[in-house]
Amino acid sequence: MPIQLYEEDGGKILIVQVSGKLTKEDYAGFVPVFERLADLHGKLRVMFDLAGFHGWEASAAWEDVKFAAKHFADIERLAVVGDKKWQRGLAAFGRPFTQAKLRYFNQADAGQARAWLGTA
Repeated sequence: MPIQLYEEDGGKILIVQVSGKLTKEDYAGFVPVFERLADLHGKLRVMFDLAGFHGWEASAAWEDVKFAAKHFADIERLAVVGDKKWQRGLAAFGRPFTQAKLRYFNQADAGQARAWLGTA
């Protein structure tokens, strides 16, 4: 499964592990979970773990743009964890589109990313 979701802190923190190449159908499972948690808790703290992530199919890229446009305001803190230079660039690219505090962490520092999400 390309997207695996883990809720922490009663659902206020969402860990999203992404692997392989995302399809439009992958968003059909992810988006409702995100929306349910945002409805319950307001702004969420989210970690996208991109280890093994290889990009999007064209239809999935459009789903990602739609998700970002609709929900970036629902994210208080966004940690992007990766191990490739282009993943760091992806995190930097997203900065102007969100009011969330956004930080990139190397894969070896995933524990620090989780700690950062948990701090007030």
